[in-house]
Amino acid sequence: MNIILANPRGFCAGVDRAIEITNNALDLFGPPIYVKHEIVHNKYVVDDLKEKGVIFIEDVETIPEHSILIYSAHGVSNKIIDQSEKRNLKVFNATCPLVTKVHMEVSRLSQKNINTILIGHKGHPEVEGTIGRYTSSSDSTIILVENEDDVEKLNFDVNSEIAYVTQTTLSIDDTQNIIKVIKKKFKNVIEPNKGDICYATTNRQNAVKELTKKCDIIFVVGSENSSNSNRLKEISTRSGVPAYLLDSANDLDIKWLANKKNIGLTAGASAPEVLVQSIISKLKGFGALNIINSEGTEENVTFKIPKELNIK
Repeated sequence: MNIILANPRGFCAGVDRAIEITNNALDLFGPPIYVKHEIVHNKYVVDDLKEKGVIFIEDVETIPEHSILIYSAHGVSNKIIDQSEKRNLKVFNATCPLVTKVHMEVSRLSQKNINTILIGHKGHPEVEGTIGRYTSSSDSTIILVENEDDVEKLNFDVNSEIAYVTQTTLSIDDTQNIIKVIKKKFKNVIEPNKGDICYATTNRQNAVKELTKKCDIIFVVGSENSSNSNRLKEISTRSGVPAYLLDSANDLDIKWLANKKNIGLTAGASAPEVLVQSIISKLKGFGALNIINSEGTEENVTFKIPKELNIK
């Protein structure tokens, strides 16, 4: 059996930044450090930080006053910011800058009273934070759509200005199809200057599309609640290649490898490389011999952390 590695895979710049902010806050201030929601959607990362003294919370009101709070990479609503200020919390914002870009778009649209469509997954923290950046009025609102049918049900005036934004970790293909329906239904559509789906999501999805041309099975390293990891699994499955989401090497089942020659391996943007390597080791134990690195888009994006946390 061959192991064919996707490139790029694993951590993106936004995830790197969020984890660095959290670790540096621990080093500078000591535990406990509070984080609103999971800092990134990966069980290994979250469990590691819990051991170091990070407390993950959903309700800001439960945090003792004057504590240190970090906003997760997914971003938060205006309501959470207001609650943090009222509790006199020292806040470090680990929101991915590419999510912040969407927040700023939504805020501007709300100020102009432009009805806005948000393409995304209901209940995802990034979606909740983005909706919470739109200051609804009697004249305008923001509405979430998850699919093409949701667009057809919208009752906005088809001749008025309508804007759309998207969650950053969606399927590129699905989102393009939804946008086509929006443009067909509404006459005056305002689009983001640059697409909202982030570079890391795009690159990892393209890398998996390449894997599907060569592999009999694909493993995606990532947690069940990771949107971008689930999209990678979907791409493989839709291409007719069986795919499995793995939180760790313990999730591997040797039965999946029967009659398989080329094993594709990738990782979602919130999954660390250490998990990829542990899965490679286990696959070698199951009889995989060759490791082949795929060519792919080289990523050199970095995001700065707050000056106060720059301890290098």
